[in-house]
Amino acid sequence: MSPPARERVRHALVGAGARAEMFVRALALDHADTAELVALADVNRTRMDAHNRWLAELRHPPVPTYDAADVAAMLAKERVDVVLVTSVDVTHDEYVTTALRAGCDVVVEKPMTVDAERCRRILDAVAETGRHVTVAFNYRYNPLHEQVRRVLADGAVGEIGSVHFEWLLDVRHGADYFRRWHRDKATSGGLLVHKSGHHFDLVNWWLDARPVEVHAYGRLFFYGADGRRHGYARDYDRAHGSPAADGDPFALRLADHPRLRELYLDAEAEDGYHRDRNVFAPGVTIEDDLAVLARYDTGATMTYHLTAYAPWEGYRVMVNGSRGRLELEVTESDHVSPAVAGALKGAALHGDEAAAEQGAARLTLRPFWAPPVEIPVEGWTRRGHGGADARMTRVLLGGEPDPLGRAATARDGALALLTGLAANRSLETGAPVRVADLLTLP
Repeated sequence: MSPPARERVRHALVGAGARAEMFVRALALDHADTAELVALADVNRTRMDAHNRWLAELRHPPVPTYDAADVAAMLAKERVDVVLVTSVDVTHDEYVTTALRAGCDVVVEKPMTVDAERCRRILDAVAETGRHVTVAFNYRYNPLHEQVRRVLADGAVGEIGSVHFEWLLDVRHGADYFRRWHRDKATSGGLLVHKSGHHFDLVNWWLDARPVEVHAYGRLFFYGADGRRHGYARDYDRAHGSPAADGDPFALRLADHPRLRELYLDAEAEDGYHRDRNVFAPGVTIEDDLAVLARYDTGATMTYHLTAYAPWEGYRVMVNGSRGRLELEVTESDHVSPAVAGALKGAALHGDEAAAEQGAARLTLRPFWAPPVEIPVEGWTRRGHGGADARMTRVLLGGEPDPLGRAATARDGALALLTGLAANRSLETGAPVRVADLLTLP
């Protein structure tokens, strides 16, 4: 007699923007045997209708849709087990706490939230309900980053003294943060929270450490209204329908991207949101060039730099220890062709453009008293955040074992957030900031 079929975990998704598509597709195709999508909620019905059309293309029945104000009612009516939160960052805490108090577990996109008060609300709700919050730090699942974790945990460099971490966003990917809602620090927390939170979480995870003190410098150097002095600016507010945007390598042409057209251009009549703002228009309140110095409870330090206007995209990590040094260098694209500058990162490229943008990755161990050792890494790719997205959904939606502890908890989300928040406070004060002065964690 065969065992009874396992009941699938019922998922609802709040926030039907572009990032939701990864989860929707994974639920519909890759993990349909263990999980199912039973509802969508968003502030914009056009976006939810677009996801239902795409579900139909995948031979998946449409799911009920709810206004974001009715999330609590949705959770009860659809008997939801797990809520996926992919909404605008500043709204995460509202949907996470509502779901927890409704008896659901939560998977929330990074960053977990954007300030210390909202972070405390989430942590309190976790403690109150006993439910689980998992933060979708997909870079933990990148094969390269998993290998770094293993090498450091095995003691290959000995006791860790310091980390240097440089991240470069090219003028295609980096520019995109200055076209959309992320350009407003009140909604995104700025790049130190929204983007660098990935990187701060990796260092916490790799070192098994927590930040103690942070000092930062940063400014809006390249983008925004003051960036017009560099000579790249065109005179328009948003690209669509603006003749001045023709030929502008910094302009996003929504009509040329079917998915984005359906999610945003076709949805503008409902909420007035423009996805294709001029990156040199007024109103940008985030920085694009940031330097951070952090000290951890282990005594290790990190020097970190984020550049959001680089000619190439990739990153370098160097870990210095008592027995040697580990070096990771990744090139995700070696330049941005003018022909694809207005496209999004990850857009399909062909011919010479694709050949020129092939990525490369190298992980090198440099022990004392011996030649360097190249460490082979299998499974890395330029697509899907280094292959991380598919690996993450296998754990979060498919129930795959997770011996490396990649599934980040609410506490992990708070620690990554607090590094960015302390850095933001330091930008304001010009002084080092103790993390404990922002929020005390057990």
